[in-house]
Parts: sequence; structure tokens; C-alpha cells
Amino acid sequence: MARRKKPIIPDDVLDQVLAGRVVRTMSDADALLGDMKKALAERLLNAELDQHLDGEAVAGRPNCRNGYGQKTVLTDAGRVRLDIPRDRAGTFDPQLIARYRRRFPGFDDRIISMYARGMSVREIQGHLLEIYGMEASPDLISVITDAVLDEVAAWQNRPLEVVYPVVFFDALRVKIRDEGMVRNKAVHIALGIRADGTKEVLGLWIEQNEGARFWLRVMNELRHRGVEDILLAVVDGLKGFPDAIRAVFPEALVQTCIVHLLRHSLDFVAWKDRKSVATALKDIYRAVDAETGKTALAAFAESPWGRKYAAIVQSWEEVIPFYAFPADVRKLVYTTNAIEALNAKLRRAVRARGHFPNDDAALKLLFLALNRAEKEWIMPPREWSMAKAQFAILFGDRFARATV
Repeated sequence: MARRKKPIIPDDVLDQVLAGRVVRTMSDADALLGDMKKALAERLLNAELDQHLDGEAVAGRPNCRNGYGQKTVLTDAGRVRLDIPRDRAGTFDPQLIARYRRRFPGFDDRIISMYARGMSVREIQGHLLEIYGMEASPDLISVITDAVLDEVAAWQNRPLEVVYPVVFFDALRVKIRDEGMVRNKAVHIALGIRADGTKEVLGLWIEQNEGARFWLRVMNELRHRGVEDILLAVVDGLKGFPDAIRAVFPEALVQTCIVHLLRHSLDFVAWKDRKSVATALKDIYRAVDAETGKTALAAFAESPWGRKYAAIVQSWEEVIPFYAFPADVRKLVYTTNAIEALNAKLRRAVRARGHFPNDDAALKLLFLALNRAEKEWIMPPREWSMAKAQFAILFGDRFARATV
């Protein structure tokens, strides 16, 4: 028979806390937790003042207690009115609730967490009122979330690795109000894979349109932040994109993303034919070498599907460099499809928002959504252990620099 788990708080302590209290509902429990939080906070504040007065005495500065002041602070359990101890000299500035601060530690994190899940300012305001009975103005919520912009600026300018074995470049569309109109703007993303297989988002950039000239500016920014070499760049097929990459990283191999290529190809296909055409295209990108791939492409061109959808054949001529890679590297490029998995998370975060009032609002949400996604990136892709050995052979000293 399993033994009863030892409680974190002993029963006799709980009995003392509950003495004279009747807790029948969750509302009663929330009120009790609020009282406990108030009592604990006041005890910590008094302990802080005792420590401060001890320090004053050691320094030879006369000081003593001087009663209490009251302050109402916002917590995740509602409003709590605290008795803040004061000192005679007025030099005590508590760390738990700093002077002039009206929010309890953790309250801002709760607001930011709700914002990161795609809730609008008005939705957060309604949630706080409904769940915690707390009125928080839209301005307060905006001030809390705007603090994230400082983190975004520091993150966007942080130093990067010297060499990235693989970098996926892509863009997704987000509706943002600009000059009185809601425009479809492109959020550009660079997702790098380090030498140990772990993933890292290198940056986010918002621009009206996705173009090769803009990507050239992104490449120069990556260079300024410390990136000296990219071994394999996986792109979405934008015209002029490979030239923009090679202008800054001349030795980089540029490969069109197979998933993007498949999706682009199926855009030409009637819905009822998509499954059959997708199956027929497998023979092309699963070919063992370039010669077999060309043969498979020629066979597709002569097939009923190739004749019906001739535009597909021309787009698949771009996949030829793909055959130079071993199977393990190919899997990393098209099976894992890391950038698409990331984009799916970002789209879920922005879907409920409709549109954003400005670029900063979009940037805040996307940055917070990325932070949540990065917490799940604990292990490298399954294909990385084999692909790493292939990269070491294919790129030699260039890959060795990434492992230093």
C-alpha cells in the first residue's frame, strides 16, 4: 500500500492558519490565500527593515523604526493593502515592494504571459476583472507589455555565433495598422542551427514587402553581429534571394526549402488532384543523386500530371543542388522543417488578434511567442547526429570553426 505523501505544510500549521476560518468554496480559499500573502509580505518587509537598521547601526548612523505607511498593491490574487514599515531617517527602500511601485512581484509576469498567448489588452483587462475582481486600466497593461520592447532591442542586437551550419530564412504575413490603413506586412525570421544541433532565432524584422534588397540588409546586420560564415542557407524561393546571401556570405550553399517548393507547386493544382500530384513529386526530391532526380523530373514532365500542370516542372529545376547532400542532410532540410514548425506557433499567437495597432505591438507579441517556443527546444533534431558527421566531411575546416 502506498504511503501518504508528506505535506509541504504540516497539518498543525494549517490548523493554526484556518483557526476561526470556514473555507467551503474556492472564493473562500482565494480570500484566505490573499490574507496569507499579505501576512507573508508584511513579515518580509519588516525583516528587510530590521536588516537595514542593523546596517545603519554598523555604519554609525542613528536610525530607528517610525511606524507604518499603507500602500495598496496589485497582485495575481487581487488588490492587497499592505502596512509598509518606515524608518526615522527615511533611508529605507524595500526590495520586495520598491518605493513608488504599485504592483507585487509576479503580477507583471502574469500580464506578459497572457499577452504572449495572443490576448489583446482589452481581453486581459476583462480576464483580470472576471477572475481576480481587479480593475487594471488599458494604459497600465500597455505600460507593462511595453517594457518588453527593451528586451527586444537587446535581443535583436546581441552577438551571434561565428559560424552557423544551417540557417532557415522565411517570412510570414501579419496585419498591422499603418497610416490609418491595415496593411499586410512581412515579418522576416532567421532560424539558425548551431554546431551542437540546438536552434536559435537570430532575429525578427518587419517590412512592408519581402524582397531581395531587404534580405541583403538582414545579411549585413548578421555580419555586423558576428556571423562570419553560413554553410547552408535554406530559403523560400524568392527571386534574387540567393544573390543577396552570397553577396555577404560568398561561400554559403543556398537551397530552396523543399516544403516551400511543394506548397508552391500545389498552388497550381486543383484540390482533387493534390494528393496524387504530391505523391508523384516524391520521386523527384527522394532521388538518390542529381542524375536520378533529372530523370524523375523528366518522367514527371511527360506524365499526365506534368502535362496538365506544366508550371510545376520549371519550379522543380531549382532543386538540383539538393542532390549534392547526403540523405541525412536532406532530412534535416525538408523533414524537420524547423522554420515551418516555428511559423505555425507564431501564427497561432497572432490569429486571435485580427490586426495590430503598430509594428511595436506585433514585435512584442512575436518576441514573447518565440520565448515560449524556445523553452521547448531542449533536444537537437533526431537527424542532427548523422547530419553533423556529414557536415564535418562536406565543409571541413569551415564546420570545425563552428565547433570551437
